[in-house]
Amino acid sequence: MKMTTQRALEIGARVEAFVRDVVIPHETDPRRDHHGAPLDDLVMEMREKARAAGVLTPHVLPDGGHLTQLETAYVLQKSGLSPLGPLAVNTMAPDEGNMYLLGKVGSPEIKERFLKPLVEGRARSAFFMTEPALEGGAGSDPSMMQTTCRPDGNHWVINGRKAFITGAEGAKVGIVMAKADEGACMFLVDLPNPAIRIEHVPNTIDSSMPGGHATVVIDNLRVPADQMLGEAGEGFKYAQIRLSPARLSHCMRWHGCCQRAHEIATDYANRRHAFGKALIDHEGVGFMLAENLIDLKQAELMIQWCAQVLDTGSLGTAESSMAKVAVSEALMRIADRCVQVMGGRGVTDHTIVEQVFREVRAFRIYDGPTEVHKWSLAKKIKREWKAENGG
Repeated sequence: MKMTTQRALEIGARVEAFVRDVVIPHETDPRRDHHGAPLDDLVMEMREKARAAGVLTPHVLPDGGHLTQLETAYVLQKSGLSPLGPLAVNTMAPDEGNMYLLGKVGSPEIKERFLKPLVEGRARSAFFMTEPALEGGAGSDPSMMQTTCRPDGNHWVINGRKAFITGAEGAKVGIVMAKADEGACMFLVDLPNPAIRIEHVPNTIDSSMPGGHATVVIDNLRVPADQMLGEAGEGFKYAQIRLSPARLSHCMRWHGCCQRAHEIATDYANRRHAFGKALIDHEGVGFMLAENLIDLKQAELMIQWCAQVLDTGSLGTAESSMAKVAVSEALMRIADRCVQVMGGRGVTDHTIVEQVFREVRAFRIYDGPTEVHKWSLAKKIKREWKAENGG
């Protein structure tokens, strides 16, 4: 397997030092919203420190280029050593995926107006795709999209409802997906906008993302035609460009968090004594930590393998599905073991272990539940069998 570059190793080392030395002390900062997510003033304070340290948006190069996916994997894992790390160094979702998409397909005008403030860490963004499930809207199946757009002179008019829109509250840049007669479309919009009304921000199991996961109403939103990505009907094509790297970057960041949770659990197991010896000397505890090491390494290798596939120029749809399943399930096992090793302390907010457990549980659903990815892979297996057997 190809090793990451010296460039990535150096960037990753600086990011890790910054997260461990500067970001981790902020984990107890009380500037949080109604469900425990960090407020924007905390985020921006950390970003100013990251800017001064030269580690802000480390996956985007000074000339506007992008690290390879394999290099990105290494750097984003280091940023994830704290739940606040991706926020601080600007590798968080959904901004990281949105930056990747706009960098790939945005016009020069779109890059200047919408991408630049994201890369500079001065704005957050939101990706408006998912819709309310109880209304039959799009979730894992984007073809169910109900939000509509229609041309009106040199503008498009968008109407619909969206749900679980991460970071919508407080975002300055929005990417809105809607369907036209030609098919799905993507639009860039400035936020806030009076035609996009936040209806509800629920309390959720996770609490790492500013702005939460809002339900919003889009009521006659008018968007200039030149703020559409590409042409009408190309929205799903652009979604595919964003999809696999975004799945994988989630794996990268949460791998870093589970590495840190494992470190905390290991420290606890070596310091805590019961029944005459350190917990780690009890076989049941020692074996859980050993299994963590195995899962961490397997997940890391799966991430690297998929990253290399993406670096060939492939969309990596099947490979990213495999990686998402394997990594999210492995990280769930790791987080669960860390809580178990630490017993009562593991379920308190005295460490980040309980938060990592909650975040990874949500990750098993975000960017496609495990079952959807397995179903997609099963369809691929069937197609290949039919092609080979003349079915």
